Amino acid sequence: MSGGGERRPALALAALLVLAACASAPPRDPRATSPVELVELAAAVPGLRIELRYATAENFLGEPVYPAAARAYLQRPAAEALARVAEHLARRGLGLLVYDAYRPWRVTKLFWDRTPREKRAFVADPRQGSRHNRGCAVDLTLVELASGRALAMPSAYDDFSERAHPAYAGGTEEERANRDLLRAALEAEGFTVYENEWWHFDFAGWERYPVLDLPFERLADRPACAGCAVAH
Repeated sequence: MSGGGERRPALALAALLVLAACASAPPRDPRATSPVELVELAAAVPGLRIELRYATAENFLGEPVYPAAARAYLQRPAAEALARVAEHLARRGLGLLVYDAYRPWRVTKLFWDRTPREKRAFVADPRQGSRHNRGCAVDLTLVELASGRALAMPSAYDDFSERAHPAYAGGTEEERANRDLLRAALEAEGFTVYENEWWHFDFAGWERYPVLDLPFERLADRPACAGCAVAH
C-alpha cells in the first residue's frame, strides 16, 4: 500500500527526469542512418524472462527510474539475434533473464549526474549517449529453464567493482564458467561484452542507430516501433 509520503520521492525523481531532458538534448550521430524499429522482446524471444531492474528499487540508485509498466525493447536485428541465443541455450536447459534493454537518453543523463566521478566507468557519458539509448545493448544473465533460478555469477547486477569485469579472475570456478558461457553464447550471435560489466552486451552495428529519448509510455501499446522519430 502506498501513502502520499511514499509517492513523494518517486514524484521528485520524475521531476528530475523531466528537468534533465529539458536541460540538454541527445547527441546526433552522422553514422546513424538505419531506420528505427524497436521490437518488444517478450514477443520476439520465446521463453525470455524479463525483470527490468530500473522499473524497481533494485538497482544502483535504489529507486525506480522507469515507469512500472515499462517493457524491454531492442532494434529488430538485435532482437532476432537474441532469439537465436535463447534457442541455442534452450538445448542445454538454460534461458535468459533480461535486466535492461532500450533505455531513454534522459535516464542515461540522470545516471551520469548521480554517479560519483570515480565510478563513471560504469555509466555512459550522455554527451555520446549509451548503446542502450540506441536500442542495441542488453543487460542479462542465465537462468535454469526448469526452475527459473538465476545461475551464480562473480558479482551481482549493477555491482560497481572489479568483480563485475568480464575477465575478473576471482569468485568460484562455477561462477566464472557461467559468466563465460553467457559471453560465448552472446558473442556467437554478434554481441560484444562491455569491458566493465559481464552482464552488458552491445550488438554489432550499434553505431548505425540514433541515440533515442523515446519514453516508454510512447512505446507501450506498440509491439514494434517502426520509424519512430528521435525525441529531443
